[in-house]
Amino acid sequence: MDKLVKEVRILKVYAVSLTVVCILFFILAFKMQSSHEKFKEIDVERINIVEKDGTLKMVISNKERQHPGMANHKEMKPREREAGMIFFNSLGDECGGLVYDGNEKGSGMVYSVDQRSTDQVMQLQYSEGTGSDKKRVYGLKLWDRPDDFPLEAVMKFDDSLKKLNDPVASKKAYAKLREEGKFGSERFFAGKTSNGDVGVFIRDTKGKVRLRLYVDKNNQTHIENLDENGNPVK
Repeated sequence: MDKLVKEVRILKVYAVSLTVVCILFFILAFKMQSSHEKFKEIDVERINIVEKDGTLKMVISNKERQHPGMANHKEMKPREREAGMIFFNSLGDECGGLVYDGNEKGSGMVYSVDQRSTDQVMQLQYSEGTGSDKKRVYGLKLWDRPDDFPLEAVMKFDDSLKKLNDPVASKKAYAKLREEGKFGSERFFAGKTSNGDVGVFIRDTKGKVRLRLYVDKNNQTHIENLDENGNPVK
């Protein structure tokens, strides 16, 4: 009888202990789900921002670990990119970013907005060299991009030409596609050029400057209307 009483007491202690552990476990789990960590300072080489399903939406990274980019859910081949932020849409495409750097050779920063399934169509950019090549350029630039030649097609085209290993044929193929507008064309720049002109420069669909409105480095004003060959139109 004494043995039975002792065993009952042990079972009671075990049941109470197990109940307390379970309660603490649920409290801790709830606390972890309902709160977030707070840091005063953190050193990290790369941060991936993802949705609940794991879809990548943004990468904040140093130069060494920077994301190479994506097109149609496919990661591009490794390439050198500066530190900054790269944005991705829900289709699995890179859709813009902010990169920057500055060293003994020069300085620069670019904020890009990409057209759907292809390259940038708008950039805020700044670049500056050093020493004898201290040319400073900054402003807003716009491009036109075709809908029928997405970035994935550009990558396949580039890979096929590299396999040919024929520089002459590659140059001709690029020139042909460029003439057809497959790589897009610059249409607009508002800012400061490398020779010190500040103004607006508008190009036609082939990327040729047709209108210049600017003030030069000597504070002289200019309004220039040009034909497709770059000659002034009266």
